[in-house]
Amino acid sequence: MPMPEPGPFREPDRPGRSRERLMWVTPDRLFYAGLLGAPSMHAKGALLVYVALDGPLRIRTGTGPWQAAEVAVVQPYVPHQAACDSRHVLALYVEPETIDPDGLPDVLRARSGPVDAPAFAAQVRRSHARMVALGRELELQPADFDPLVFGVGLPARRVDPRIAAALERMKHDPATALSAEDCAARAHLSVSRFLHLFRQEAGASFRALRTWKRARSLLHHVCSDSTLVHVALDVGYPDSTHFSHSIRQNFGLKPRDIFAGSRKLRLIASGLRAQPAGA
Repeated sequence: MPMPEPGPFREPDRPGRSRERLMWVTPDRLFYAGLLGAPSMHAKGALLVYVALDGPLRIRTGTGPWQAAEVAVVQPYVPHQAACDSRHVLALYVEPETIDPDGLPDVLRARSGPVDAPAFAAQVRRSHARMVALGRELELQPADFDPLVFGVGLPARRVDPRIAAALERMKHDPATALSAEDCAARAHLSVSRFLHLFRQEAGASFRALRTWKRARSLLHHVCSDSTLVHVALDVGYPDSTHFSHSIRQNFGLKPRDIFAGSRKLRLIASGLRAQPAGA
């Protein structure tokens, strides 16, 4: 039976819930525990896993029906919506160009939609509980992510060195107006050959991946005191219109809604000590 469209949820948080909200960001992974609004249909460039925290999720991919789930997987660039009545969810992001899809655990190879994986859900919740319990004493490095969250290291993807160089530039400086022409010249390839090889090696088009990396970089700023205009410029958008349009396409929410929902979020940046919002 199709699930109803999710509406706004306005009940106050339970006592102590805000201290459980956190986001651990590394260059290739992201762990989010926090509010889930009612976003419009959108498509992220990451392999995405939702895990219910204290109530069932609802997931809808494309024009399909709403389905209840404890765990839901969404493959990169698949349009979807997710909702949960409790408003709080656990979400994992894995950048697909960094992993070998043939060697992934079954839960991550599943088709987009609900997945029957209670043991995996328990593993992710334990990881979250540990991060909450350790609080500001927690120190994490990017290499800690897979063993802590997945219980195993995910297999790395072997990428042509010419494409790997372009991916590194795109990842570490997403605000730069990186062009396919420049990357092709550096790789000593024609533009058409570079774009073909890029899609083959990275699993996505050059433009799509560049757009996602820039939108993803917003997440490093959600706890800052900067205005949205300054954030838009810092992450490489020419103006607030382009900024808002791109963020809504990638996250299904307006930038101001993402920032509003992150006010009590503890940000754990790669290689740095965990800090409370605004620290």
